[in-house]
Amino acid sequence: MKRNEETFEVEDLPMFRDKSLQWASQFSHACLFNSNQIDFPYKPFKNLLAADSHYVVPFHHRNDFDQLRQAVDDVGDWLIGHLGYDLKNQIEPLSSCHFDLTGFADIAFFQPKHLVFFDHRTVTILTPGSPQEVFKHIQSMDLPTARPRLNVPVKGLVSRSEYIETVERLKDHILEGDIYEINYCMAFLAEHVELDPAQFYSELVGLSPTPFSSFYKNQDRFALCASPERFLKKTLQKLTSQPIKGTARRGNSSYEDERIKQRLRTDEKELAENMMIVDLVRNDLARSCKPGTVAVDEMFGIYTFKQLHQMISTVSGTLREGVHFVEAIKNAFPMGSMTGAPKVKVMELIEQYEKYKRGLFSGSIGYITPEGDFDFNVVIRTLFYEKSQKRASFAVGSAITYDSNPANEYEECLLKAAAISSLLANK
Repeated sequence: MKRNEETFEVEDLPMFRDKSLQWASQFSHACLFNSNQIDFPYKPFKNLLAADSHYVVPFHHRNDFDQLRQAVDDVGDWLIGHLGYDLKNQIEPLSSCHFDLTGFADIAFFQPKHLVFFDHRTVTILTPGSPQEVFKHIQSMDLPTARPRLNVPVKGLVSRSEYIETVERLKDHILEGDIYEINYCMAFLAEHVELDPAQFYSELVGLSPTPFSSFYKNQDRFALCASPERFLKKTLQKLTSQPIKGTARRGNSSYEDERIKQRLRTDEKELAENMMIVDLVRNDLARSCKPGTVAVDEMFGIYTFKQLHQMISTVSGTLREGVHFVEAIKNAFPMGSMTGAPKVKVMELIEQYEKYKRGLFSGSIGYITPEGDFDFNVVIRTLFYEKSQKRASFAVGSAITYDSNPANEYEECLLKAAAISSLLANK
């Protein structure tokens, strides 16, 4: 697809980004990838907006990874989209029988008409038409003056007592040797919700800026995502995954912050969780990489975000000749940080104990470049909004090991839900 390209200077880049979201929201398909200017090893998301669809990839809900591979080879251009958690059923002999939490299809990708790249004080617009016209349209957009108070009642699908009882049962599975670790998640629903998705997203990343955030629209469904986690990235032949396991609150002072970070870095339970997932990711990458190239670049790194400290490790490898990169994505999906180990047994137990279909939650949103590079996040810290149904949902989870304290795990989940909960309740 041929696009015309032009670069423009802007005085207020955040305002231009917000206007570009309002502009992009008029189309059936749109996605903003936003690093929030956060420094991150192997670089965060590109600051990129894709708007409108030139071509929507058809999927038949069987052999979808093969169809994605074919689309990549045929289109040879940017592809933007998502991978839902329940694609697991096409990878392993698994099923999903509960109600759908998010409403998104298991997989969707589109070739965008318009691309806008953000870079400090400039924006570069690529479009089949006139970049000047697109720039003028974006500049002319009106921003909402103030978000109306929501005060939305949010209903948890499990109570605190039910959560604690389930964690105890999962610990029994660990004691019996069925699994080593499982990421157990609880979901929240809100109905009769009317909100401006672009405005809500801007407030969310203002409250919780992260390196892999995204505003994603597919028809009338939105994923408003403040994810701190990378699932998988490809640059040339290098694959990189950066799983998160280990979470701690921010302190009220720099001294308290440092003490909390040190406790996280030396917490035996958190270290064990992280190590188990690193081993799982190493095995996943080894299925696609040259022998001897899979390495742990960083173990137990402590990274500080506005609301949380996170323990993040980095695993990389070199893609093996003859392995298509879509096959590498499939070999690593779903991400180990959102499942546990061993992966297949854990996913069976997730289906047994979680009473909803995860859908796009704990799946991935990302982009594939014309050169065959890609970057995909982990869809966590995300509000899902079905505009026509006026329904919003989100989910949070934590890793359960034998040493887990159920009450503490419940509090960790509430900590992860705090940003979205506060915006819905208008606190």
